[in-house]
Amino acid sequence: MFAHFSAAFPVFFAGLVAFCVTVYVLADGCDLGVGILLPFAPRTADRDAMIASIEPVWDGNETWLDMGGTLLLAVFPAGYYVLLPAFYLPVMMMLFALIFRGVAFGFRLQATRHRWVWSLAFAAGSLIAALCQGIALGGLIQGVAVRDGMFAGGPLDAFTPLGVLCGVGLAGGYALLGAGWLIWKTGGATQVFARDVAHAALILTAVMLFLVSAASAILVPEVADRWFSWPRIAVLAPVSCVTAAVIVAAWRSIWTSGESTLLRFAILIFFLGFGGLVVSLWPYVVPRHITVWDGLADPQALAFVGVGVLAVIPIVLAYQAHAYWIFRGNTPPPCAPEHGPSAPERASGCGMAKR
Repeated sequence: MFAHFSAAFPVFFAGLVAFCVTVYVLADGCDLGVGILLPFAPRTADRDAMIASIEPVWDGNETWLDMGGTLLLAVFPAGYYVLLPAFYLPVMMMLFALIFRGVAFGFRLQATRHRWVWSLAFAAGSLIAALCQGIALGGLIQGVAVRDGMFAGGPLDAFTPLGVLCGVGLAGGYALLGAGWLIWKTGGATQVFARDVAHAALILTAVMLFLVSAASAILVPEVADRWFSWPRIAVLAPVSCVTAAVIVAAWRSIWTSGESTLLRFAILIFFLGFGGLVVSLWPYVVPRHITVWDGLADPQALAFVGVGVLAVIPIVLAYQAHAYWIFRGNTPPPCAPEHGPSAPERASGCGMAKR
């Protein structure tokens, strides 16, 4: 029985890492998407409403990125010390972009004359972070050079055409999540803008999904074999049909369905993309080199980490669920910071989320 549990440990911990990354992508993806869309908003009032919609929850979403990276180090150290030097530049660029984004967010709330500068800075940080995440994802799919269990490539190996395609696709997907979030959380002219821009975001996401899938199959024979060899193709072919159907349904829902419908479809598109990644990469931590069984940490480390995450993850989930519940409902128009709320605005709860 212990042998069965030991064999399941890699799957369990790989699932934990995947869970943290998935929650981060979906939660922070909405915030990054709002940042990417910020320069396209037609009015200052729309940009203020967009920022106000993510203000209560955006910084807590990045907790899952920290947790996923820490789990990868603690549970799959062999994969960590190969992947970190392989993707050092895009990872560091992403972290600096996220830091810069946080600084811009704080300064924008206090700025009066040059708020547009910090709006552009917030948008730039969001876009760069999304592109860097996609570049790392493309490098992971294409594979890294490994010799004697160590990374054997150069610092620019991560910047590949497939990585660029993944970066643009992920930016489009985040923009789609951001548009869905704004449709759900805002109203009036801001919601109309979100519905308008959702069309472009959905088209970009759909096109890049096709291009990334085709490029992965052409550039990585192992991925093509996973998808197109018999009998796998008979089982996996419906995935593409389901994805196309979801994209069409998402397009039709932009103007005709409820406020949260597009966001749900966007999340479903991401889940289908995650499923495709699992098919293409499982069971490798470092594709085609180190499996989850080969790269697993020693039992003592796993026991320590397992107890910690089983205690911490429910607390973080409960905290975030509570935050989203407290700030549920549409975001009201923000107050002008240079003047503060007027008496009628204070009476209507200006700057406070509806309970």
